[in-house]
Amino acid sequence: MGGQALISIRDLSRDFRQRQGLTGRQQTVRAVHEVSLDIARGETLGVVGESGCGKSTLGRMCVTLLPPSSGDVFINGLPLYDKTAHADYRAFRRALAGQIQMVFQDPYSSLNPRMRIGDSVAEPLVCSPALIDGKKAAGDKKAVAERVSLMLRQVGMDADAARRYPHEFSGGQRQRVAIARALITRPAFVVCDEPTSSLDASVQSQVLNLLRDMQDELGLTYMFISHDLAVIRHMSDRVAVMYRGLLVEEGPTEAVLSLPLHPYTRLLLDSVPGAASVEAYFTPAVRTAATRTNQKISDTPQDELSPGCPFAPRCPEAMPVCALHMPQLQSREAGRVRCFLYEDS
Repeated sequence: MGGQALISIRDLSRDFRQRQGLTGRQQTVRAVHEVSLDIARGETLGVVGESGCGKSTLGRMCVTLLPPSSGDVFINGLPLYDKTAHADYRAFRRALAGQIQMVFQDPYSSLNPRMRIGDSVAEPLVCSPALIDGKKAAGDKKAVAERVSLMLRQVGMDADAARRYPHEFSGGQRQRVAIARALITRPAFVVCDEPTSSLDASVQSQVLNLLRDMQDELGLTYMFISHDLAVIRHMSDRVAVMYRGLLVEEGPTEAVLSLPLHPYTRLLLDSVPGAASVEAYFTPAVRTAATRTNQKISDTPQDELSPGCPFAPRCPEAMPVCALHMPQLQSREAGRVRCFLYEDS
């Protein structure tokens, strides 16, 4: 992992308690397990994996919407959760509100249906100690209205949209509004959690291009969460692959998607539907390996208490050691991989 990182995630874990069966017996489920990542300023890190792999939980912990069970997240070297590291933790959290933002999957549910668009977009600016031309935004209604109008135009909306309500817009327009609200404080870091999954293909492309244009214009740093490998390839500089809460592979986008190392990553790539899509992601050698992987894949779930690799019951390359011990992340030339296949190489 690099040296000068805007965001540093260190040994981040999150456990949930849930009741099972008629007896109501409680069980601990580990959604994220000791994930460590760096995100450089101006970079986009794509996070990909099956539903339930922990990628959204990871994103929510990075913007303080969900506290971790252990570990911490650092922005410019300052911890988000260690209160003892700050002289005034409340003041730090208030200032942080303008520095980290999130774009959610469903724009309609993330917008208050009773608030006009202008008020929704202005809310982060008013509620955080953000400044406009050196003055506190909350005390200057005219400056806030001008910033809202400018932000709406930047995301391709008419200025008069500020007077309307969310139900008056299409899904793509609502997502543009959600992006405007996330970016109005000029944040340093934005988590995009499946921001285009509910949109049709043509609108998807518009929103993705908008996010890239805003990144270039404002120097934004993104964590981009998606299950769509085409979107991840289009948006990301680096990719992190997660499986059952674990980081199993991480590296530059082209390296991971063109020549994946972990059997699970090959499985994900092989699941891309349509021959044209598969051709876009595989070299001939990798395609052959992935096809072999897909033919041997098992759906056998792993016992929660198993000490071994969680992918071992489904892995065609599994060895006896995989069921007994958890592999560690191994540094490779292009990135990192968690697999015993690479421990002695």
